[in-house]
Amino acid sequence: MILRLSQLFVRTLRDDPADAEVPSHRLLVRAGYIRRAAPGIYTWLPLGLRVYRKVEQIVRDEMDGIGAQELQFPALLPKEPYEATNRWTEYGDGIFRLKDRKGADYLLGPTHEEMFTLAVKDLYSSYKDLPVWLYQIQTKYRDEARPRAGLMRGREFVMKDSYSFDVDDAGLERSYEAHRAAYVRIFDRLGFDYAIVKATSGAMGGSRSEEFLARLDVGEDTYVRSPGGYAANVEAVTTLAPEPLPYDDVPAAHAEDTPATPTIATLVDHLNEAFPREDRPWEAGDTLKNVLLVLTHPDGSREPLAVGVPGDREVDQKRLEGQLEPTTVEPMTDEEMKAFPALVKGYIGPAHGGRTVLGEESETGIRYLVDPRVVTGTRWVTGANVDGQHVIDLVAGRDFTPDGTIEAAEVRAGDPAPDGSGPLELARGIEMGHVFQLGRKYAEALGLQVLDENGKLVTVTMGSYGIGVSRAVPVIAEYNHDDAGLVWPREISPADVHVVAAGKGEELFAAAERVAEGLSAAGLDVLYDDRAGKVSPGVKFKDAELLGVPTIVVVGKGLADGVVEVKDRRSGEREDVAVDDVVARVTQVVRG
Repeated sequence: MILRLSQLFVRTLRDDPADAEVPSHRLLVRAGYIRRAAPGIYTWLPLGLRVYRKVEQIVRDEMDGIGAQELQFPALLPKEPYEATNRWTEYGDGIFRLKDRKGADYLLGPTHEEMFTLAVKDLYSSYKDLPVWLYQIQTKYRDEARPRAGLMRGREFVMKDSYSFDVDDAGLERSYEAHRAAYVRIFDRLGFDYAIVKATSGAMGGSRSEEFLARLDVGEDTYVRSPGGYAANVEAVTTLAPEPLPYDDVPAAHAEDTPATPTIATLVDHLNEAFPREDRPWEAGDTLKNVLLVLTHPDGSREPLAVGVPGDREVDQKRLEGQLEPTTVEPMTDEEMKAFPALVKGYIGPAHGGRTVLGEESETGIRYLVDPRVVTGTRWVTGANVDGQHVIDLVAGRDFTPDGTIEAAEVRAGDPAPDGSGPLELARGIEMGHVFQLGRKYAEALGLQVLDENGKLVTVTMGSYGIGVSRAVPVIAEYNHDDAGLVWPREISPADVHVVAAGKGEELFAAAERVAEGLSAAGLDVLYDDRAGKVSPGVKFKDAELLGVPTIVVVGKGLADGVVEVKDRRSGEREDVAVDDVVARVTQVVRG
């Protein structure tokens, strides 16, 4: 096939788009691969669609290779299945809802667990029908509050989602491992530098859960790894809680004047000046920071929450939301805080002097969850709920009892790995795939049962496996670009070779035409810059660099000597090849 630039629906840009945040967004727009239609919504232009289709085919190859069967559900879905699983409510503002002319409720599919489950329920009824693995490559819709980075986080995107259906947990384990191995092959073929990390299942439910994260500094996910091989998304990291401590010799809690100390830093400075310790200086980790938040549940109800963390840590809102999903979290406002006069901003604490002010059974009734490090016997400096006063020697389990623990504190480099495999280091990435064992949540909600070998009805167990197909294109671009433009891997490139007619005259264009036709006849996809007139060789060279096809053939000045230039886009290496030999030479390069 020959794609002629004189006819191709493409327009390259010299300037970066104003809203571009990352290199892939900037270059995919400038090179004419995508075009913004609305915030978080993009049009695939012809060259971009060719790249996307190649990614899609790699995913399809590997899914078909393990025996998964492809189907496709509609994107416009009825409300009822999602109501049965409670996700019509749980998704809150995250989905696009609409009504038809008769007033019936529909949604644009954010994910299709319910539809897969019902399809199997409709057609299968015996253990002999299982296992079955089904998948689709389908457009999804989520009403992202903050779409960003072009195709990386949009409101419309394409996913490959597959589901396994098994009679028992042993079968689910086999299905999970088969999909996991297929994902390794897919991401290897796509050329990703990736990490497989422990993850949470969030609102999806289920048990074992792993993410495939492409390592990228521009990624929105933070994960941790240890020298011994532990790897997890920060949302899934568990804190090593210390053993409870004896507190018989700890003095009674006492409130002290600590004027003008509304922050941890000012409090520590004051403690070291006014109440110096004999063993060591006071540190931020000796204080208990209490953060007031408001939870918004999927049904719209709101609930106050207090979270206590050591004062040397911040509350990580994304990590906190990962524990509470699908509930959303936001800081309590000053106006909302007025409803709790027992609490004094900057001096909030759980209890003192016989008064308990945080906890479900307290004066305020605010649920109080603490970091796992706040164990029985640990002693803290925290607010006395009096302006300008803090409590010293407040002991957990003696002076206050939280309602429970929560993983909300930030994870820091150097923290111990939960499995004892060494200190953690932090890295950035972007989620490209997620595999998890759903178990029986959706099967139970929708009544998916089959007869087992003893004729007894059993509930089917499910696995769920997703890949961001459209997201893969910008991630590949992030890995494969330079200052001049894109540098596509050969298996993903929109064409095998880019032929440039760099000059004027009928003879030169006729020679370039023969080269392009010869390469096409040899089975290669050719992008041919046949533009004449006012398009200079310099513009053509810049476009060839920007578009990123891995092999560039320049038919130009060397034609007078019977040679053309073959350039490797990635390395920049060039060689002169006799015009009569160029088809054979380029075919050899392309096919290895």
